[in-house]
Amino acid sequence: MKNLREVWNKRFVFYINELQKYLKYIATGHIAVVFVFAIGAAGYAYSEWLKTAPSDFPAFLLVAFVLSLFLTISPPVTLMKHADGVYFLPLETKLPDYFKLALRWTYFSSVFVSVAVFVVTIPLLTKIGGLSKNEILILFIILLVLKKWSIQVEFNYRWAATGKYVWVDRFVRFLLIFSVFYFLMSGYYIVSIGAAVIGLIYLIVWQKKKKEVAYPFDHFIEVEQSRMMRFYRFANMFTDVPHIRGKKKRRKWLDVFYKLAPYTQKNAQFYLVLRTFIRTDDYFYLWVRLTFLSVIGAIFIPFPIVAIIFTGALAFASAIQIQHALLSGHEFRMDLLFPIDSNARKIAVNRLLRIIQFVQALLVLLAILIFSEFTNLMLIVPLAIYVISEVTLRMSKK
Repeated sequence: MKNLREVWNKRFVFYINELQKYLKYIATGHIAVVFVFAIGAAGYAYSEWLKTAPSDFPAFLLVAFVLSLFLTISPPVTLMKHADGVYFLPLETKLPDYFKLALRWTYFSSVFVSVAVFVVTIPLLTKIGGLSKNEILILFIILLVLKKWSIQVEFNYRWAATGKYVWVDRFVRFLLIFSVFYFLMSGYYIVSIGAAVIGLIYLIVWQKKKKEVAYPFDHFIEVEQSRMMRFYRFANMFTDVPHIRGKKKRRKWLDVFYKLAPYTQKNAQFYLVLRTFIRTDDYFYLWVRLTFLSVIGAIFIPFPIVAIIFTGALAFASAIQIQHALLSGHEFRMDLLFPIDSNARKIAVNRLLRIIQFVQALLVLLAILIFSEFTNLMLIVPLAIYVISEVTLRMSKK
């Protein structure tokens, strides 16, 4: 390669192809159905809430907090590989050309999420906050600038501090971004400008410190590899990713659940499936996340019909994804050496799913009884979770 721009261009093409290869499975898979239902339910609940929202609701505080979170998290996308620590050394003086392209892509690939969140908050800012169109436009421009600033600061900090205590930098940036947004929306322009000036000084300080330190190849390579691994783990929920394997963890505190599979020959497959589910991070935490979202939705969605649609979509996602994951493994297992019925594993997986989806429905029911406003219609929410899970298992072709 003559220069690092060529290196970036080739890696960028490979990276885009890699994203497209897996995103087509994600977008056309079951997650698309879940997103449609979840976004529709959330949008309906949000629009209905705006009609009756109290005039003293802290809209500025909430919007500033949410936007600050999305703007603060700005890890650089460098597309670096393990061998770069050796092969990039002769071209270290030309690294600025490479990172200019990397940070440009980081900005354009991440700013859209912040813009989408901002668009969602516009009805709240205009109806309750009373902001005009010109004020909304100014906030939008500031958001674009602050996202650029946040990316630059995180990159310079990671370089200068070799990534140590990055959470401290993120906390500082969060406070500065929050101050700019909140005080600007509240009319305290001097305070907002002061926070912006401090942010500019903060950026300059880390730019100067960066020049005193050699480029930390190992840290940025680790950041990039971790970022891509998160994407592969997410894609692995919808299709097989050859070069990834789920992490395993002992989880001794869940050993009590192995009693669900007594020591008999007919429970061999069920014990294996149960043990796989409990000890594999990808499967276990997928169910935990979706169950947590179901509980949150049942508590905070004020409209029973919307809550039913939302939790039902998540129940469908839980059942279909975990079933697919447990039945799609290509690794060799000792049970393959024995003359076991070919349907035994599917029966065991469906048995496990009926148990964990019953637990999901039970947790949602307890959340409704304890935290939510109790109505007869809300009792349909946990019932819908179990019914949809059962229908999904019966109609699945796996």
